Amino acid sequence: MQESRLFKIVYYLLDKGQATAPELAQRFEVSVRTIYRDIDALSGAGVPVYAEAGRNGGIYLMDDFVLDKAVLSEAEKQEILMALQSINTAQNKNASQTLQKLSALFQLNSENWLEVDFSNWGNNAFDKEKFELLKTAVIQRRTVKIQYANSYEEIGERVVQPLKLVYKSRAWYLKAFCTKKQDWRIFKLNRILDLTLLNDRFVYREFPSPVELCENDFPEMTLRFPKDMAYRVYDEFDKTQVQRQADGSFLVFAKMPVDAWLIGFLLSFGTQVDILAPLDLREAVAKQAEQIFQKMKEKPKP
Repeated sequence: MQESRLFKIVYYLLDKGQATAPELAQRFEVSVRTIYRDIDALSGAGVPVYAEAGRNGGIYLMDDFVLDKAVLSEAEKQEILMALQSINTAQNKNASQTLQKLSALFQLNSENWLEVDFSNWGNNAFDKEKFELLKTAVIQRRTVKIQYANSYEEIGERVVQPLKLVYKSRAWYLKAFCTKKQDWRIFKLNRILDLTLLNDRFVYREFPSPVELCENDFPEMTLRFPKDMAYRVYDEFDKTQVQRQADGSFLVFAKMPVDAWLIGFLLSFGTQVDILAPLDLREAVAKQAEQIFQKMKEKPKP
């Protein structure tokens, strides 16, 4: 615990330039006497930290101090800089500022050769706000009220205890405990339509290990796509599920739960997909397509 606090004191002084003993005591929730003992320990370990008395005094580091190279190797420093440089999460300014500080701290420059942006195309202001609020909720262990659109076409309010933000399979998810269901849930961030950060705090608990769903519980789909749909086929399915035919078309074999999401997903291919099996899925998609057709034939109501 003391070693962790000593590092945090050094980082704080590197960031702020100087601090008073009461300021450090309040920040790290220890006594002023403990802070002075920590400063003595840092000085004894060779860290050039010193204190100045007087009205404008405080605790300082020597101006030319940088973290010892023994803390991180050159390769590790470059990897840290590359990670911050590469990931632009919802255009987070803090990541850019941290990158600048660490570059100066490590006395290194990292080539900017890769960019990953997880935000949506277009106006991503809400993406940024949503991400920042959820990050705050996770770090501070605060509950959040969300308006959520589930896969059953229902929109409702939930109060959740956020544990972790997860990026998986081209989408962001929130692992959280749902107070309404009194159980753990995974929420897709795109379906969170609104959210409010609450002042209620919760006690951290580990998210339970996921129970793997047995693929045998799902019916196997057999889908056929024309050759000009290759880009979508390989976008949406693993290559082990795809068989290319002699005429250039594709057969796809996949096991997935049949629900409203799957029907909408298959409709997104328009006339470029032929559902060979199961037949009840083919009928469900045809029924939904017929309802869409009839709706579009109707004259729009003012």
